[in-house]
Amino acid sequence: MENLCKIYCSLLTSIGGSDDFKKKVIIIVSLLVVIILLHSTPSMALRTHIFFMGYPKAAISSGIIEDKEHNEVDKDKFAELNAKAYALTNPPVEKATQGELRNYLVRKFGFLHFAEYLGDT
Repeated sequence: MENLCKIYCSLLTSIGGSDDFKKKVIIIVSLLVVIILLHSTPSMALRTHIFFMGYPKAAISSGIIEDKEHNEVDKDKFAELNAKAYALTNPPVEKATQGELRNYLVRKFGFLHFAEYLGDT
């Protein structure tokens, strides 16, 4: 990681032009790095999704397990979507319906993972 930072810094210093351009490049590259890190694994993608749903405590504290039942029943569909189902061990409770938000589908696009709520099925 340290070597990547050195390479990144040397690239930025070698780019000619204004400081404004360098700042924009730094911001864009930094955002891309954060997005890649937050979606690099299924569990990180799931925690990111839960966090942005408005449940930061559950995103940090809940355990994540593979939902073997959904993965077995919908094996063909999930293979086509390049996805797997996961469940939270300590799911957040939705304020409006008091339902547990337990089951999620994590899809893989290239090397990035993206989560979505699967529903209470």
